Amino acid sequence: MSVTPEVRSSTENRPTDEELVARATGLIPLLRKNAEATEAQGHLMEENLAAIEEAGLLRLLVPSRVGGYQSNIRTAMRVGVELGRGDGSTAWCASLMYFGSWGISLFSDRVREEVWGRKPDARFCGVFTPNSTATRTEGGQIVSGRWAFASGCELAEWAGLAVPILNAEGEQVDVGLGLAPMSDLSIDKTWNVVGMKGTGSNTLVADEIFIPDYRIMSVTKATQGQYLTEHSDEPLYRSAFTPVLLLVLTCAQVGMAKHALELVKGSLAKGRGIAYTFYEQAKLAPGTHLEIAKAAQLIDTAELHMMRSATVIDEAANAGVELDYETRTRVRADISTIVLRCREAVDLLLNIQGAGSFAEANPLQRVWRDLETAGRHAAVNPMIGYEVYGRASLGVEEQITDMI
Repeated sequence: MSVTPEVRSSTENRPTDEELVARATGLIPLLRKNAEATEAQGHLMEENLAAIEEAGLLRLLVPSRVGGYQSNIRTAMRVGVELGRGDGSTAWCASLMYFGSWGISLFSDRVREEVWGRKPDARFCGVFTPNSTATRTEGGQIVSGRWAFASGCELAEWAGLAVPILNAEGEQVDVGLGLAPMSDLSIDKTWNVVGMKGTGSNTLVADEIFIPDYRIMSVTKATQGQYLTEHSDEPLYRSAFTPVLLLVLTCAQVGMAKHALELVKGSLAKGRGIAYTFYEQAKLAPGTHLEIAKAAQLIDTAELHMMRSATVIDEAANAGVELDYETRTRVRADISTIVLRCREAVDLLLNIQGAGSFAEANPLQRVWRDLETAGRHAAVNPMIGYEVYGRASLGVEEQITDMI
């Protein structure tokens, strides 16, 4: 399958990074309007994703030679923040989808053409937790398994799955990322939660599906910067594997915290008072001033750490050098700081807003539930991130995870 000329793009007609971020900002009213419905239906709304696709945001990290914008990690994170200001679940799924396209770009041209041969807006979901079995066969592997927490799977077209890599004797020698069309999989609706309901992070099920060898990439080699792409001259596709895949989980969280700050400031601007006090306007109380300032600073801290990590990833990729080990561990610590500071900021904002924050009609309670859930994703566990960085800082060679 060849890529048709009409879907190809060049750097000449590519929108600027600022234009891409502005497009995401322009979607905020729609995402907020649909937030309650997104949560109620339990998965990403087609209207939201269609608008994101129409804005070209699913092309952010797709190679320009197949119709994408081939942007950079910094811009992709900023887009995710803006979408998070609209709706946490939508931002989570959309950012995983366009970062999923970055992951597909690490495969060979054969995979790229198979995925983007018809359009550069293919939709992805993926699960990196290995929970499958495989049998070696000619040209590939027969895979069966169940992969939980596949955010956005209801509207995805392709899935990246953690699968065993077997040698000719059928022995497992590695863990791979296998790419399968969603038509080969079924979905078990297991996502019954109190936060991030709209992500539809259900369980993917495979029953003896065939995944060809060319659609399986060694995760071990990927973490060492050894990708399958033939285009090592493209900086974006030299970016450090694990830092990128973990950092993406934070942009929606920063956006949600920003949304919470906007909600509380908007409420204060309406002149609401503080019950059981003489303050007819809460915005005149010193306690409000302190907590709103602290919350804003915590969110700024989270965003600054997020952008620092995105910047070092981009800079190393542009320079054609491997992101050094200690910086990788610092990215893990940055992620910990992002997650905790966002949650702390929203806690302060809930104090300002009071018990009314938890009224079902108040969108602040949904932001709080979504953020508390997203911030506890196993891959961004704050204490693990800090321990990883602390060990590296003190020269302790033995680590507690391979995800660095």
